[in-house]
Amino acid sequence: MTTAIILAGGLGTRLREEVPDVPKPMAPINGRPFLEYLMDYWIGQGIERFILSIGYKSQIISEHFGGCYKSSAVSYAIEESPLGTGGGLLLALEQVTSKKVLLLNGDTFFAVPFLTLEQFYHDTSADCAFSLFEAQQAGRFMGIDVNAKGKILSLSSNDQKIGRLANGGVYLINPEKIKKLNLESGIKISLEDDVFACMMRASSNLFGVAFQNRFIDIGVPTDYRRSFEIIS
Repeated sequence: MTTAIILAGGLGTRLREEVPDVPKPMAPINGRPFLEYLMDYWIGQGIERFILSIGYKSQIISEHFGGCYKSSAVSYAIEESPLGTGGGLLLALEQVTSKKVLLLNGDTFFAVPFLTLEQFYHDTSADCAFSLFEAQQAGRFMGIDVNAKGKILSLSSNDQKIGRLANGGVYLINPEKIKKLNLESGIKISLEDDVFACMMRASSNLFGVAFQNRFIDIGVPTDYRRSFEIIS
């Protein structure tokens, strides 16, 4: 069974003026929650099970999806207190027994072909395969430097260069490699600044591959409004 973890526990404070009453992944787009569009796409790519890592107003998400969405099973990793993206991942990984798992940001849509990412993951023997895109905004996304084979050489949060490769929020990961980092669970940590930084220090095999496909981050009001025309 192919499993995806969706990190959907954030407060969404930057989007609060547009969407005050629901968690950010449930922001309505053309009458449907953003999270439905995200899950629909990945069901089409072969995902059979979702683990939703949730925190802020978690009941809204769990009551909406229940234990099954269309053809896929749904379970929940519920934060008792805010754990950040890294802590939310560690909590969700407690439910994972497979050798690889897809990891998704709950506020970004990136139309990555799963089979292509999976092949890249296997070909490079990656511990984590990143999906990359060319950023058109400065200071918004994590910039990533790779060599000719796609091996990640550096990660830079809030990179200021327009047009450089950036983190698209879609990953294929080896859960055991993350568990062996022995990061403390139950505390607030960042996926980008703590988990990935720890993997870099541990000389983990981090690789990235660029895609030209649709990308949208609904995390700020301007892009949320733009998503109405991009996602359908």
